[in-house]
Amino acid sequence: MYVNGSKNGFLHQTTRNGNSTALMSNKTETMKMPLDLTVNSQKYVVTGYPQYVRVKISGPSALVTTTMNTQNFKVYANLNNLGNGEHTVKLKTSGLNSELRARIIPATIKVKIQPRITTALPVEVRLSAKTVNGNYKVGTPKASLNTVQITGAKSEVKRVAKVIAVVNVPKNATSDLQQQVTLQAIDRRGQTVNVVVMPSTISVTVPINASKSDSNSSSSSSSESSSNKTSESQSQSSQSEKSSSSESSSDSSNS
Repeated sequence: MYVNGSKNGFLHQTTRNGNSTALMSNKTETMKMPLDLTVNSQKYVVTGYPQYVRVKISGPSALVTTTMNTQNFKVYANLNNLGNGEHTVKLKTSGLNSELRARIIPATIKVKIQPRITTALPVEVRLSAKTVNGNYKVGTPKASLNTVQITGAKSEVKRVAKVIAVVNVPKNATSDLQQQVTLQAIDRRGQTVNVVVMPSTISVTVPINASKSDSNSSSSSSSESSSNKTSESQSQSSQSEKSSSSESSSDSSNS
């Protein structure tokens, strides 16, 4: 911007490149923002809410652009004064520049608040195969932990029928296996339940043993080898005795 003088004493202001106009103009932009919940997460579990909401920001163009780039504010729902049950909650913003206006879509959400509970359940180890290569068999697996804890919303914890550890047994396994396995909490239909399993993984050892037919074959071969050695020994002993008897008869005849 610069100022000109004139013969009649009036001043004239001129704006170059329209910079002042750009700075003063307004615009509206829509952005996607994560939704924060203010709640005692050690005591309650909240379900049914969206992870993200849309926010329409209106105001000076430069501020809107900066806010779009930095996302330096948050959208939240305050649940601190609410107890168990279903609630409709109004969403709010925090940290937004005072020159900007925000419209949250949706303006309200429905949430379900439940008490958080923890219980213990035994671990069931499942194997992908019980035989390998036909010459070996899979023994009884042994887990590093027999019992684990599950934590979550009361209704979800009650759905859990068992905690399983699925071990993948390769078909070409010929020696004992040891795997770190992720635990799964499932319901009666085998569907995964939304709870936290602690610990989330355990170590499982699976013995791989030679099948009975192989053992019998080895024993039979060993017995046959031993029998052959005994027969050879007996034959050699018999031949030695005959030779000794023959020599004794020859000595008697000569005398």
